[in-house]
Amino acid sequence: MDVSDLKKNVKLEIDGQPWIVADFQFVKPGKGQGLYKCKIKNMVTGAVVDRTWRSGEKLTAANVESRTYQYLYPGADSFTFMDNATYEQVEIDEKTIGTDARFLMDNLEVDILFYNERPVGVTLPSHVVMSVSECEPGVKGDTATGATKGATMETGYEVQVPLFIKVGDRLKIDTRTGSYVERVN
Repeated sequence: MDVSDLKKNVKLEIDGQPWIVADFQFVKPGKGQGLYKCKIKNMVTGAVVDRTWRSGEKLTAANVESRTYQYLYPGADSFTFMDNATYEQVEIDEKTIGTDARFLMDNLEVDILFYNERPVGVTLPSHVVMSVSECEPGVKGDTATGATKGATMETGYEVQVPLFIKVGDRLKIDTRTGSYVERVN
């Protein structure tokens, strides 16, 4: 692959590791050849580095594939997912999933990123619908200020919600920011 094919979200292999282009900029100085300045993120470790390539350089595309799996259950230090087509199960360790574990609910469909047939990342849907398992009652008349209160969701995740939310309500939560979006009927 030629360096001119670079753009955001392109997956590269550098020193045997998969990287994704997070930010990209082409710079043409007054004389000489153009430069491709990129911020790249390691898909295994999460490290972000700046790299610059000159026009005409060759790069290696990463052997990365994304497949849809369904979340089944947590283990001691990993999580188990199943491919709905083949019923093949894959375990992914806590470190790879990180803070996204707070949104994992039974039967949730996620995209798992494989690098050389090894799972390296999980992409959640942008929003999930969860039930409120506990929250304190709202104070009547305190609604004009846009006040919020804490609520604990079915997975144990805590989120700030408006005062009218009560136990048993189903809420839409943004998995990218972790914030409350709306109540769902």
